[in-house]
Amino acid sequence: MKYTKAVSGGLIAIVVLVLVFSSFTTVASGYRGVVLQFGAVQPTIFSEGLHFKIPFLQTVQPIEVRVQKEENLQTAASKDLQVVTTKVAVNYSVDPEAVNKLYQEIGMDYRSRVVDPAIAEALKATTAQYTAEELISKRPEVSAQVKDMLAKKLSKYFMKLEDINIKEFAFSEEFNKAIESKQTAEQNALKAQRDLDRIKIEAQQQVTQAGAEAEALKLKKQEVTPELVQLKQIEVQEKALAKWDGHLPSVTGGATPFIDLNGLTTKK
Repeated sequence: MKYTKAVSGGLIAIVVLVLVFSSFTTVASGYRGVVLQFGAVQPTIFSEGLHFKIPFLQTVQPIEVRVQKEENLQTAASKDLQVVTTKVAVNYSVDPEAVNKLYQEIGMDYRSRVVDPAIAEALKATTAQYTAEELISKRPEVSAQVKDMLAKKLSKYFMKLEDINIKEFAFSEEFNKAIESKQTAEQNALKAQRDLDRIKIEAQQQVTQAGAEAEALKLKKQEVTPELVQLKQIEVQEKALAKWDGHLPSVTGGATPFIDLNGLTTKK
């Protein structure tokens, strides 16, 4: 009898312990708990920490509310019908106050059912509004438009867009070659224009220099007067007399020679 009572007491204690432990649940940091009662979603949402629940009747489904990252690769057509492959990184989070609605309407596979399709739609819709070159030159504008469209789509499904980063626009090989050829042509045209400008400047400098030299020569001619010529002749004659040693030349360039008078002496 005593043995039976002891066993019964032990079983009761075990049941009580099981009930006690089953009555409490813990929600980890960065998560919220969706309360399910017989599988039905309840309006109560458990925050981080320890919580009481009805044992065997209620279960708790944890859902992450921290910022999550999704990288996506999408191929679409630009406005000028160029094939564009876009690599994008999206940061988003689940609304902590609406995790029960998210679980009830979408479920735990919300990434594949909502996030990925929303990214694809936003990218394709935005890409179709720009030419291939504009996607490169107006990248910040394109990114902002994708972000705005994606934020509106995710908000309908109890999620918040944190940030978006377009990592890469990839085009076909033919388009890349066309862009390279265009850039080369533009660089050559710019070089030719610079050379032409340089030639024009050098020609203008030569014209200016020639004009200055002509003006200087003109001024010099204006300064030459008969008096100045006569004065120059006198200066030349004075220099010649200064160098003369007092002897006349023996022979000149004419037909009649000079007689050296000093050479004539009387012989006795």
